[in-house]
Amino acid sequence: MKILDKYILKKYLSSVLLVLALLLPIAIAIDVSEKIDRFLRHTELSVGEIIKDYYFNFVVIFGNTFMPLALFIAVIFFTSKLASNTEIIAIHSAKISFTRFLKPYFIGATIITVFALLMNHFIVPRSNKIFGEFSRTYLKKKKYNANNLTNINLQLGPNDFIFLKSYRLETNRGYNFSYEQFEGNKLKSKLFADQIKWRKRDSTFTLINYRKRIIFSDRDSIEFGTKLDTTFPFTPNDLVNVAYLAKEMTSFKLNDFINQSKERGVSNLNSYLVEYHKRTSLPISSYILTFIAVTLASKKRRGGMGINLAIGITLMFVYVFFLKIAEVLGAGATTNSFIMVWSPNIIFGALAIYLYLKNAKN
Repeated sequence: MKILDKYILKKYLSSVLLVLALLLPIAIAIDVSEKIDRFLRHTELSVGEIIKDYYFNFVVIFGNTFMPLALFIAVIFFTSKLASNTEIIAIHSAKISFTRFLKPYFIGATIITVFALLMNHFIVPRSNKIFGEFSRTYLKKKKYNANNLTNINLQLGPNDFIFLKSYRLETNRGYNFSYEQFEGNKLKSKLFADQIKWRKRDSTFTLINYRKRIIFSDRDSIEFGTKLDTTFPFTPNDLVNVAYLAKEMTSFKLNDFINQSKERGVSNLNSYLVEYHKRTSLPISSYILTFIAVTLASKKRRGGMGINLAIGITLMFVYVFFLKIAEVLGAGATTNSFIMVWSPNIIFGALAIYLYLKNAKN
């Protein structure tokens, strides 16, 4: 690696760390001011527990969230400084092409991307779990109880659905149970029960005060009983709401859950697929944002560094806006979650290629 590459790479990495070091304390200070009264309500909480369980994971989660913004601002900042000091003109005067000039930026983006991939797929989910449990226990107005599940619905197959008013994991007992089977859009049978209890030793369920209705073309068949032992293709663990737990699963566990749900015939898994695909698309954006920032800031402008920062921050907010829109649309049942999650990278990737070709010609 040449002296120029080392110089730019050092500036690249140190600038990203500097921006993160400026952003995170501000975020922590704002969060402390908002949460201090809630912390003080819990006298059993020590300062060490708050720092270890909450703010340590706060830094991990939000540091990872701020990474694209920090990277973009950092590259624009130090590249604009190189341009204003006429260092880039000197580099080009030494017959170094714009493509060759991008090499240390590419190395820096690769380091950030690999680091972000490891964070997104393995470290951040674990931090989300600890951070989420702390928040639900101490910061939510309504105390969270992981053992009490309410208003549960689960699709067991393409045409099979279950509903529960409530379920207690401690006792493995649920209330107001309903199991519905459809044929297309037509209801074919419905099984009600006042209570349902899981028998772990033989993996069966016991229904208390059940009513079963089978719908034929010309009549209905209704059956009553006080007790019925039967089986269903689910276990109590499947009733846990994984909508928020998706962020707390490592990618291997999340992928296993998605594949298991597909085998079961669950029709809409897009909200989980969005979370899964996002963990790769965001780190890859490091390349795109780096190249856009370099191409914007490598030219000396009349307005100086301020103009470059203004253009860059505007583009960054547009990117974040597209990212959020893509996540919402990607969670819809009729959309392709992979394409939606990657669409901001595709759009801004095209912009990066255009700006690169424009600068490479000059």
